[in-house]
Amino acid sequence: MTTHTAMEPNGKDVTNILRTAGLRPTRQRVSLAELLYSKGDRHISAELLHEEAVAADVPVSLATVYNTLHQFTEAGLLREVAIDGNKTYFDTNVSDHHHFFIEGENRVIDIPGEGVGIGAIPEAPEGMEIVRVDVVVRVREKR
Repeated sequence: MTTHTAMEPNGKDVTNILRTAGLRPTRQRVSLAELLYSKGDRHISAELLHEEAVAADVPVSLATVYNTLHQFTEAGLLREVAIDGNKTYFDTNVSDHHHFFIEGENRVIDIPGEGVGIGAIPEAPEGMEIVRVDVVVRVREKR
């Protein structure tokens, strides 16, 4: 298990980030947050994060990784990117932006800048408000 404190790009250590988000900084949460944020902005699945945790000698189950990722998402520390309803990635960049999904590689990357223009957005149903619009553009290598 790592003993150093990983730093978020804004210079805060992950323990403070967790506390600020209202999450208790347990050993497993801190370890997973260090793995998530030590490599800058990225998109990661629960399975891949679990593999990284095992490789880093962090004793954590896949179920705990899923639960932690969902807790981080609910706290605003991650952004969930759903692909086809059966594959979910978690994005450490929580700003408003859209994504390319690279078929065949099962990889998600950010669409740079203002790369997507959205025309008419329907009104939300009565009593509801639009929170965010997510666009996932599926791409593959030309054949």
